[in-house]
Parts: sequence; C-alpha cells; structure tokens
Amino acid sequence: MRVKELMSRDVVTVPAGATMKGAAGQMLHNDVGCVIVINDGTPAGIVTEMDALRVGYATNRPFEQVPVRKVMSRPLVTIEPRKTVQVAIGRMRQKGIKKLPVVSGFDLVGILTMTDIIMNHGELLNEARSLETGHGPRDPDEWRGG
Repeated sequence: MRVKELMSRDVVTVPAGATMKGAAGQMLHNDVGCVIVINDGTPAGIVTEMDALRVGYATNRPFEQVPVRKVMSRPLVTIEPRKTVQVAIGRMRQKGIKKLPVVSGFDLVGILTMTDIIMNHGELLNEARSLETGHGPRDPDEWRGG
C-alpha cells in the first residue's frame, strides 16, 4: 500500500513567523495534533501537541511571546506519496516520530500519522498476508518500497 492511499490531504499549516499561540490555536480549531511550519512557501518544520506541552512547561513566557521557529522540529522528516506505508513506518520508527509530512518535490501534499496507519491496520495485514502467500504485487518496485 502506498502512502498516498492513507495520508490526509488536509494539512494545517502556520507561517514561520507565527507564535505558539497561533500554532496551538490552529491545532485546537482544526482538532489536529500538529501544524506544519511553512517558510517561503515550503515546509520547514513541525510543531506537535507534545512540543506545545514542553514549551508551556519549560518557559514562563506566554505562548504569544514564543515564536514557532524556536519550538519546531527540524530538519523536517518527510516522505514521498509513492513510497510504501512499510517504508513510512520504518522511517517513523527510525526517527522516533508519529507524524510524517508527505511532500512531492518541495510541495506539501499531505500528512501520514501513526493514527492513519493504526486505523487501516486490517487492510495492511491483508496486504502483508497476500505477499506471504505469493499473491502480492509483481512490480519489483513494490517489493523494495520504492
């Protein structure tokens, strides 16, 4: 299964000049666990709920005084939409992350989260079983996750 089949296309973003108040407000308003920080039209970082908790705990400053640039995780770990979900899971494990922005070139086209993967685990298991029994894809690129 490809990333493009599971990813969410509605990605919430904030400009690099935003504050944590703006980022937290966007997460709350859109009921999401992260925002992608955009700088000069390209994804530059990510701010998650956990980042917001950390900055709230660690500083005595109001969120409107904390720039997202100081909080966002970077460099941004991404994946391409044509990659397999298996490759995405490996990348998430390797980097210790739960949210993976999906990019095509320099364009943000979606986001794949661990929640997306868990919600589709049945379909992913069926695909794995078909690979085991030899009824999986014949395209060699599929086997490599490419």
